[in-house]
Amino acid sequence: MAAKKEAAKTLKITLVRSKIGQVPKARATIEAMGLRKLNQTVELPDNAATRGQIQRVRHMVKVEEA
Repeated sequence: MAAKKEAAKTLKITLVRSKIGQVPKARATIEAMGLRKLNQTVELPDNAATRGQIQRVRHMVKVEEA
């Protein structure tokens, strides 16, 4: 049961739109999340800070529970 809780505490975030032409704040947020290339996926912890980053760039990313 503990393993299942751990699995739900991460999010898979995929960059689906280019950083080109985006406002600098959104571009910096994408970089801070560790996304460098289009269609690249990273796993980040599911916490308030990550949710805030996702909110800022929600038009550029796809989010799934890992």
